[in-house]
Amino acid sequence: MTTLPLTTEPLTLLVTGGAGYIGAHTCVALQQAGYRLVVLDNYCNSRPQTLQSIERITGQPVIAVEGDVRDRALLDRILREHAISGVIHFAGLKAVGESAEKPLDYYANNVAGSLVLLQAMQAAGVKTLVFSSSATVYGTPQFLPYTEAHPLAPVNPYGRTKLMVEDMLRDLHASDPAWRIGILRYFNPVGAHQSGLIGEDPQGIPNNLMPFIAQVAAGRRAFVNVWGNDYDTPDGTGVRDYIHVSDLAAGHVKALQHLQQAPACLALNLGSGQGHSVLEVIRAFEQASGRPIPYQFAPRRAGDLPAFWADATPAERVLGWKAGCSLLQMCEDTWRFQSRAGALA
Repeated sequence: MTTLPLTTEPLTLLVTGGAGYIGAHTCVALQQAGYRLVVLDNYCNSRPQTLQSIERITGQPVIAVEGDVRDRALLDRILREHAISGVIHFAGLKAVGESAEKPLDYYANNVAGSLVLLQAMQAAGVKTLVFSSSATVYGTPQFLPYTEAHPLAPVNPYGRTKLMVEDMLRDLHASDPAWRIGILRYFNPVGAHQSGLIGEDPQGIPNNLMPFIAQVAAGRRAFVNVWGNDYDTPDGTGVRDYIHVSDLAAGHVKALQHLQQAPACLALNLGSGQGHSVLEVIRAFEQASGRPIPYQFAPRRAGDLPAFWADATPAERVLGWKAGCSLLQMCEDTWRFQSRAGALA
């Protein structure tokens, strides 16, 4: 059985979906913490060039494998040939709206893909996994802030796929307590690496607020649609818990280091612990970019929640991790990346 013992020797990790937005920032944090990396990505919503940017930031090589997490033979070969000690699992589809339009794609990628990965890990004796989950597993708030004790009742296919994988992991750990599993429930990752070399660069129309605002500031889009201005919030617009992606990446390193101490199955929120409205984010981005951000109000979207944010204190207590970046810094780093990407386009 391969575990993650305390050692000064560099350990090799498999990062699935490591060329994606959160995956890439976590790769930087992992390399800077002394881990060697093998990245598996099919580039369905990412770019191979991102791995070159990671290497520029860290000055360390990344072993890149193009392929799908559902390819069992490929996984078997990677785990064997690279002496993998643990897996950070990001690979999956992540757009809530798209998941309602193409649910089978989401179950195939997110659930079936995770199942194949776990089967390959079990066969190889690799029993350390940090899983990229989501606050969507909580569903409609019964109380706020969300704690890890909140009922799990996702309201869309994307959230249901995350919960299904969480349930698989809990069942797996119950059957074999030697597994070391970290389930990290993200809130709203935004921002970019301070170098400006990596950030959120979605293909097509952005699904998330911050990259959309950045494209409006850059002149790529005319205005931001603000979906609903009659919510029971301070300014009528939706309130969300935004967390800098570099803070989020650091949380993965802390979770991995914690799991090195002893087998466990942990589920923790990674959020800032406070909410910001859509209009607050727009105003902060105007300050960061020095440009006006035109917006217009539009009707509420079905399924959008008025407000939610995390109770992030358990992650601080268990992992010694806490988000540290302000909303303004999130906007400044996003704008730096957007400006650089526009200059290179």
